Amino acid sequence: MGSVVATETGGPGEAAAGSPQRPRGVAESHSLFDRSIFRQALAGSLRKLDPRVQVRNPVMFVVLVGTVVVLLEAIRHPSTFSWLITVWLFLTVLFANFAEAMAEGRGKAQADTLRRMRSETEARRLAADGSESRVAAAELAKGDLVVCEAGDLVPSDGEIVEGIASVDESAITGESAPVIRESGGDRSAVTGGTKVLSDRIVVRITAERGHTFLDRMISLVEGANRQKTPNELALTILLAALTIVFLPVVVALEPFARFSGTTVSVVVLVSLLVCLIPTTIGALLSAIGIAGMDRLVQRNVLAMSGRAVEAAGDVQTLLLDKTGTITLGNRMAASFVPVAGHSEEDLAAVAQLASLADETPEGRSIVVLAKQRFDIRERDLGEGHEFVPFSAHTRMSGLDVDGRSIRKGAADSVRRWAVDQGGTVPDGLDELVARVARAGSTPLVVADGPTILGVVELKDVVKQGIREKFDQMRQMGIRTVMITGDNPLTAAAIAEEAGVDDYLAEATPETKMELIRSEQAGGKLVAMTGDGTNDAPALAQADVGVAMNTGTTAAKEAGNMVDLDSNPTKLIDVVEIGKQLLITRGSLTTFSIANDVAKYFAIIPALFVTTYPQLRTLDVMRLHSPETAVLSAVIFNALVIVALIPLALRGVRFRASSASAILRRNVLVYGLGGIIAPFVFIKIIDLILTATHLY
Repeated sequence: MGSVVATETGGPGEAAAGSPQRPRGVAESHSLFDRSIFRQALAGSLRKLDPRVQVRNPVMFVVLVGTVVVLLEAIRHPSTFSWLITVWLFLTVLFANFAEAMAEGRGKAQADTLRRMRSETEARRLAADGSESRVAAAELAKGDLVVCEAGDLVPSDGEIVEGIASVDESAITGESAPVIRESGGDRSAVTGGTKVLSDRIVVRITAERGHTFLDRMISLVEGANRQKTPNELALTILLAALTIVFLPVVVALEPFARFSGTTVSVVVLVSLLVCLIPTTIGALLSAIGIAGMDRLVQRNVLAMSGRAVEAAGDVQTLLLDKTGTITLGNRMAASFVPVAGHSEEDLAAVAQLASLADETPEGRSIVVLAKQRFDIRERDLGEGHEFVPFSAHTRMSGLDVDGRSIRKGAADSVRRWAVDQGGTVPDGLDELVARVARAGSTPLVVADGPTILGVVELKDVVKQGIREKFDQMRQMGIRTVMITGDNPLTAAAIAEEAGVDDYLAEATPETKMELIRSEQAGGKLVAMTGDGTNDAPALAQADVGVAMNTGTTAAKEAGNMVDLDSNPTKLIDVVEIGKQLLITRGSLTTFSIANDVAKYFAIIPALFVTTYPQLRTLDVMRLHSPETAVLSAVIFNALVIVALIPLALRGVRFRASSASAILRRNVLVYGLGGIIAPFVFIKIIDLILTATHLY
């Protein structure tokens, strides 16, 4: 049990950060083109040909209708050209379905992992008289009490109301290290499907039938059940509008061609329409959204909706707990600062005596520092000594031995205690305490009876690299606010060292809520993390609330994301994934629209250059014939979807930068690339068709 406790107290997410492997859990990774997922996606792309499915995507539904029209035309007036166009239009629809099916397949693979984990578990339900009865886990109702002992699976989500136990949560989090769960406090929640390794606990079921955490996980990671987000719906409407705009443009070409003495067939008109409407982003839009949630799942974070992921990408204010997020969490002894008349070694020796029985990280660090600085080793005190434990009332701890009373603790408490012992407060103590506090450290005053020897500086160590992270956030226009219960002096010093934009000291649930509301009143989206019941109101108020899986049920229900690793630093990763989702969607939309413009100027001159020789100036590609021009454009239109599937699933590489820098990069890379690519590849395809005499 000692090792288990050490793992848990090492800080949330420590195992996740240091573990070299993640053998199981919701975040089980799958390669981009896993064979089983690939096969399922192929079958899924055929099933999605159902018009009832296609109509959800207006752009691809138009392509499907166009394919049917061209097919009928090919049957009525058979020709190699019409049949080739039919095949490639069909492939365009199929490739779009394949992109979505691949994204869904990765989510379904995660869900299958969870389903294999969920089995028909028996529960030991407690009756009002204390008797037990065995029932199926599926029969449990909210409010039921169940008993779990070593070796039992927790039958459903609940809170421990009695006992303490070590629990194996690897089935949920993928981490092999067990954790401690106990009644009361912020570590009382247990999840169905996890395994009790020791002791006995009584759990009150908090989930309705069919609505357990595991059930929600399965439905959330399955892309097929994902609802479109408001941004995605808005973009879908925009794409549908562009499609409608191009319909009369293409239809008007037929009378224009007849007037000019040129014949334009229905096959050509449909091909033009398909090439000019935003088929690329229309085909990949759903896959981008599903893949964004999948990337979050791979980081062991569950979003309750796609809306939460997108909100993370638009966040402008981050509220971050100091302990465990900005700092390592355990205050460590950094120096011994004596008052006038005493030496540093004398202070270290007395501080070490006061800390011999102190098993907290702070107490252990004082013993270690005394040994490192002055080779003062632990001493055998023999009999007749008494350790004085720390209490919230006295705010001190120490040792009584051989007639000596040694204490260390809060400055005001030790000062008052020394005076009560007949001592006096030495000159310079208050200034010394204030100086240590201003430096962002915690001062512990040490007294040997009535004599105050000095101060032990406990330093809350800022995590390495965290300042660079905040610099990146600032570049993206995100304001970071540190939340801490420390006094304002300590908070200010830590905030300056970490590089956050602002801080909230002596924070309470009410002040957190006030801060969030004030930021939102200014039109900003706010994200925060939390794990306790007292965090629930703020998590519910925040636009992105990431609850720790080790936290209370109230916290998990209030947030719109759950971090299975319970690592507060994950909030920064969540924001980056949200940004990446929005950047990917914007980049591919830019590429698609630029593509359409380029294809328009590539095809139209080739079609009418014979009738209007003046168009030869615009016919920069000098395509072989109008037929090969149209066929090359249709082939390119289909193949570009396949080429962009990996980018849609992986996401555009995220770089911390401002919105204007992202816009410039989009225009230069994806806008310019979207214009150049059709000219290059349509010409190449035209040359291949001509050289191989395929048409």
